[in-house]
Amino acid sequence: TDHYNPKNKTVNLSEGVYSQRNAASAAVAAHEVGHAVQHATAYEWLNMRSKLVPVVSVTSSMSTWVVFGGLALGAAAGMGFGYWVAVAGLVMMSMATLFSFITLPVEYDASNRALAWLKAKNVVTQQEYEGSEDALKWAARTYLVAAIGSLATLVYWGLQVFGGRD
Repeated sequence: TDHYNPKNKTVNLSEGVYSQRNAASAAVAAHEVGHAVQHATAYEWLNMRSKLVPVVSVTSSMSTWVVFGGLALGAAAGMGFGYWVAVAGLVMMSMATLFSFITLPVEYDASNRALAWLKAKNVVTQQEYEGSEDALKWAARTYLVAAIGSLATLVYWGLQVFGGRD
């Protein structure tokens, strides 16, 4: 529930983050404000990610089904039309993978902006800063794991479509 909404330019915080006065809540709030600053300064990676949102919101939920359907059609009727349906599904899936990788610099940058602000404004003690730094870096790494998972899924389905061809 903690996120920056670029459509209405709001930082939305969960009750737990909003109502607490601790280093973790300050770090999360500062990270989300980092996204607002990215938006205000036209951060290039955020702009690219924002342009992909409409495409990915449509294609990501159906890409696996399109690939699977294409493979099923290919198995039932030969590789002609079914093959091209499966390739179309891979193209759709690649959009989600691209989105995942474009998200990485966006998230790391927001965390770096948050940490710089926490340090510059002395919002937290040095020990709390180190904990905030650790928490934000690990949170950003969850996006790295998601991107790797998306790439692995794309490679798996790519091998299913292209791997059996002579």
